[in-house]
Amino acid sequence: MPDTPQPAPTGDPLVLAAICLAALILPLSFSAGAVATPSIGRELGGSPEALTWITNGFMLTFGSLLMAAGTLADRYGRRLVFTAGVATVTGFSLALGFAPALWVVDLLRAGQGIGAAAALAGGTAALAQEFDGHARTRAFSLLGTTFGVGLAFGPIVTGVLIAGAGWRAIFWVGALVGAAALVLGPPRMRETRDPQARSLDWPGTVSFTAMLTALTVAVIEAPGRGWDSPALRGLLAAAALLLAAFVIIETRAARPMLDLRLFRYRRFVGVQMLPVATCAGFVVLLVLLPLRFIGIEGRSEMEAGFLMLALSAPMLVVPMAAAALARRVPPGLLSGLGLLVAAIGLVWLGFIEIGSRAVLAPMLLIGLGSGLPWGLMDGLSVAVVPRERAGMAAGIFGTVRVAGEGVALALVSAALAGRIAAELRRIPGLPGASRAQAGQRLAVGNPDAARALLPGLDDATLTQAYQAAFTTLSWTLAALTIACAVAVLVLLAAPLNPRASAPPKNPPAPAPGPAWPVRPRTPRGSPRGPGD
Repeated sequence: MPDTPQPAPTGDPLVLAAICLAALILPLSFSAGAVATPSIGRELGGSPEALTWITNGFMLTFGSLLMAAGTLADRYGRRLVFTAGVATVTGFSLALGFAPALWVVDLLRAGQGIGAAAALAGGTAALAQEFDGHARTRAFSLLGTTFGVGLAFGPIVTGVLIAGAGWRAIFWVGALVGAAALVLGPPRMRETRDPQARSLDWPGTVSFTAMLTALTVAVIEAPGRGWDSPALRGLLAAAALLLAAFVIIETRAARPMLDLRLFRYRRFVGVQMLPVATCAGFVVLLVLLPLRFIGIEGRSEMEAGFLMLALSAPMLVVPMAAAALARRVPPGLLSGLGLLVAAIGLVWLGFIEIGSRAVLAPMLLIGLGSGLPWGLMDGLSVAVVPRERAGMAAGIFGTVRVAGEGVALALVSAALAGRIAAELRRIPGLPGASRAQAGQRLAVGNPDAARALLPGLDDATLTQAYQAAFTTLSWTLAALTIACAVAVLVLLAAPLNPRASAPPKNPPAPAPGPAWPVRPRTPRGSPRGPGD
């Protein structure tokens, strides 16, 4: 196998543009699915469970295959994996524009997630080879900004497209962006590989993906079937067994996909609390709030997109500001304080009545607070472990982050549906099965279907049930965010493990960087983190 070429000093700007275009598709795919769900449901119909897979299918395959895609990129070539990933996303996006049924949409969205994992892993690895020094820092900074732009303006773009051309246009535009990335990037990229790359950990990959799938399906089906359903118990038992198998496989593998020994570092465990908290306090709202604005409050997709700016726009500036502040304030302290600010916003959000524009203020506070750890946690994930384990630490963190987002979305959606059903149980004379089904339909923003199931209830009663359930959920998410903030402040304030500087006997091969790149920072003393 030929040696990896030396990185170019400045790199090709068209290669950078292609990778940024490909990266732009990922947050757009995430936010677009959430905003388009009510519109897709109105045209194609489908059960609440099937509608949740529009987003969860993408997140499940994306998160579970990210590490495997990084290994394949190192072994078979970064350009090859990037090209295959972008082509896959582009092809599935084009096909989504012609999907005749909801189950086809769900399958194609899962296919998009597979391509997204390959595109991100291959693209970030190729970028690290294409650029060097300050040029690499600028390149990854622009890549991180691209993700921020996608998160901030994805809902608006989606709303405009739905209003002007329908939901299918969202995916056609994504296909055009992907095609542009294919034209600009791969012909100019240099193929690079890692001569020491390990083979793919197939047993670990299969057991991890199967475990996440079983868990996600169980959580999504829970509101309709009930947690005591034999089928649900079987899925949860299967997930537990697969998790145990994954741990055994990884502890015995010579070159594991995930080196679980890293969890012996207390500070590394503390860093894993950061994506858990941002999932609970920020990411899930990117899905729940558009469903509330469009389905429950009756706003247009375009208006919902503009309202979502209050939540997502801070991600354009706060992460970079956090990186600058971290030179004077400990990053663990900044992250913990940011989570506490986001928790205050979540508590405030629970008090806001349905339909009130006062919702913008707590959304802005949540976005500001979440932006502080968002800009620091990628660097922290590698700063708290020995230098030689930085690549593996970043890979574990990226997997926890993206896979956790998919599981968190499923859990929170199920919890909201369950709480709505519980509120409806307070009303005497309603059939139990109808209350559970109505709760599911309200949770995905389909009040018309809920009214059809409960014809004796007026709109005000259904809205009141949703309001009470959303308030309880918001306060629960605030409590979880506070718990994570306390854990971060305690664990990241602990001294570094004195054994951390000792090199391991068998250091693992580098893994792909985190899922959501941020601007890399110059280390001071111990490494703060590579450019993703």
